[in-house]
Parts: sequence; C-alpha cells; structure tokens
Amino acid sequence: MLKIVGIILTIVITSFYFFPFEFSFLPGMNTKMIMAAIGLVILGVNLLKGEKANIGKDFFVLSLFAIVVSLFGQAAIIVNNTHDQSYSFYIMSMWVWLGGAYTVINMIRLVHGRASLLLVCHYLIAVCVCQCLLAFTMGQYVPLKNAVDSILGSSGFMGKVDDRIYGLGASLDVAGMRFAAILSIIAYLAFNTKKTQSTLVIVCYLTTFFIIGFFGNMIGRSTTIGVGLAIMYWCLVTFFAKCVESKSFWKIFGVLTLLFVPIVVYFYNVNASVYSNVRFAFEGFFSLWEKGTWDVHSNNILKSMVVFPDNMKTWLIGDGYFENPYFLDPYYIGPRWAGFYKQTDIGYLRFIFYFGVFGMLSFCAYMLAVGRVCMQRFPHRKMMFLMALALNFIIWFKVSSDLFSLFALFLCVSQEENDEYERLSAAKEQTL
Repeated sequence: MLKIVGIILTIVITSFYFFPFEFSFLPGMNTKMIMAAIGLVILGVNLLKGEKANIGKDFFVLSLFAIVVSLFGQAAIIVNNTHDQSYSFYIMSMWVWLGGAYTVINMIRLVHGRASLLLVCHYLIAVCVCQCLLAFTMGQYVPLKNAVDSILGSSGFMGKVDDRIYGLGASLDVAGMRFAAILSIIAYLAFNTKKTQSTLVIVCYLTTFFIIGFFGNMIGRSTTIGVGLAIMYWCLVTFFAKCVESKSFWKIFGVLTLLFVPIVVYFYNVNASVYSNVRFAFEGFFSLWEKGTWDVHSNNILKSMVVFPDNMKTWLIGDGYFENPYFLDPYYIGPRWAGFYKQTDIGYLRFIFYFGVFGMLSFCAYMLAVGRVCMQRFPHRKMMFLMALALNFIIWFKVSSDLFSLFALFLCVSQEENDEYERLSAAKEQTL
C-alpha cells in the first residue's frame, strides 16, 4: 500500500516537472522551479552524506555548450541594445531543468530502490496518459474543469487555453511536442519488448500509444509528428530487420485499432464535444476525406510565417528579440506585430532573429551534444535517443521549444545504476 502511494506521488512530481505550471496562490514561480529548488536541497544532503551525486564530466561538458549559447544571446542583446534575455542566460535554464530532473530521479530511487531508463520512461508514459485523460474529462465535466482552473494560475502553454482542451500545465504545441516525444519512446519500447515478457506488455504500450496519440492531438496537433515518426520506425524495422516478432506486434496493433476506431466513431456521432475536438485534432484527414485536399488552418498560418532576415547583420548576430518587443519592451518604437516577433513562430527563424545563424547553430550543437551523451551512456538504447533527437529538430520547423526537459531526466541516471536495475530485472524474470 505504501509503495502504491509512493508511485502515485512520483507520477505527480514527474508531471510537475515535465508539464510545469504556476499555482494560482503562488504567482511568479512554476512547479519546475519548485522541483529544481528541492533538487538543490537533495543534492546538498547527498553530498554531506558522502553519497555520489552523479555529477561528472558530462555535466560540465554540456554546461560549456550551454554557456556558448548564452554568450551568443548576450552578444545579440548587447549589439542590438535590447532587453530580451530569453537565451542570454540559457545556462541557468539548463541547470534548473537538471535540478528538477534530479528531484524526479531521486523520488524514483526512493520508491523503487534504484532508477533506470525503463522506470523513467514508464513514469513519463503514465504522466502523459493522465494528462490526456484529465484534459478530456475536464472538457466533459465542468466541475472538474473549475476545480483545476482554481489552482491553475498560468495561461498559454503552461495553463489555461480558451479554444481547446488542456491538462494541468499541458497545453498547445509545447504539450504536443512532449506527447510526440513520449510516443516515439513507446514506439521503441513496444517493438523491443523481450521475448520473456508477455503479450500483455505490448498491449499496454500500444493502448497508451492510442490514448496519447488520440487525446494528445486534441491538446496540441504537434502530437501527430510523434505518431508519424512511430509508424515510420515500425515499418522500417519490420521491412529491413524482418523480425519474426514483428508479425505478432502488427496483429496486436491491428486488433487494438479495430477495437479503438468503433468507440471513437460512436462518441464522435453522439457527443458534441467529442465531435468538435476530433475534427480539430484531425482536421487534415477530414479535409482530405471531404474536400480531397489536405487543408489545415495551422499549416496555412505556418506558411505565412516563413520570413527571412533582410540584412546581413540579422543573419550574423540577430536582432536581439525572441519575444514580441511590442508587448515586453517599453522603449521599443519599431513595427508592431500582433503575435510573435516578425510574425513567425518557426523555431529556426526565431533563433536566427534572436541571435543569428551562429547562435542557432550553437543551440543545435548543444542539443546534439546532449543526445550524444545519452547515446554513449546507454548505447543499447541508442535508437530511442536518436528518434527523440530527430523529433526535436523536426518540430523546430513548427515551434521553438526544445526537448532538453526529456533528456535531463536520462542524464540524471548513471549507466551503472541502470545496468544493475536491468540485471536484477532479468534475474527476477528467470525465477518466475
């Protein structure tokens, strides 16, 4: 019973980290910052007790990459005489994410005795499923929505949104990006399940895949990218590896699809809320079916956001603006934009406009370094990290959010600890 309570509490803490938000009674401080502060205390206690804190060479190498990103941000705002410090202190953002991740990993150790990649993945999957079900239920049951809104102090990607469903800190494309990343992890785990494990494990993975893929798209349609990447991965592995196990996998996938689709069709026809949310989530498919053309409103907006710098200085060092200065800088007297700076939300372009091509490349190098550390530390899970890394760079064509929050959790797990967990798990399976 105590362990069940611990698992539930760990899911909550993981959600506070992975989908941060501000409490209405604690404005100005989001849950990620709270987790980071707790992580700092845990680190201090561990060091005083003489325990290993898992802070090694990788931490300092990645910090150097983050410092380079910060220096380009500082140069951009100094040269352009602006006050937008979105990435000028990115090193602090990195440390805050790692501090929050350190709290989550230590909570997993407390509950399970040790941390591992698989445990981290399972908690992330559980969090995303809970967020999706919570968001959908809030759309159906107003008292629950009012209760959540009463403690949710933030808006936008961390909170309340007027025109679509949202979870507790999970909304818009930022949530969609993280859902997509978890879908790629599920895709990898479902297709690499050990023979000794039962079919039930694959069924559980694929059921969570359907839940996150379906409801996640209602929250943020970037989730579709994760669905597409997962199916592409399954098809490529099936075709090139020609695994015998893939036949049973596709059978399970087909059966779950046949069970899931009729349920969706039924509620689509009898529930007005489901009807509108499904049409929003899969607008492109409905357009293709009804009009014969792929027409998505957000994609049309994205096309209008392809705006390049018109001078060499901006290409090299940027304009020093990541956020729209009209709303944030009281001294700004330039052109007025209703939304983002230069009216573009495309990640690569926002980086260029902020600190130029070299700043953007430094940020790309930083993310590649993060992925490389994870792949070197856990070479047997290399494909999982490759998919997450590829997803990060793909989504930058749409939004500017990055997936360091995901990688930070894995960076806090040591190779020795993970190997020990997997060894004990394998030994336990053999005794069953």
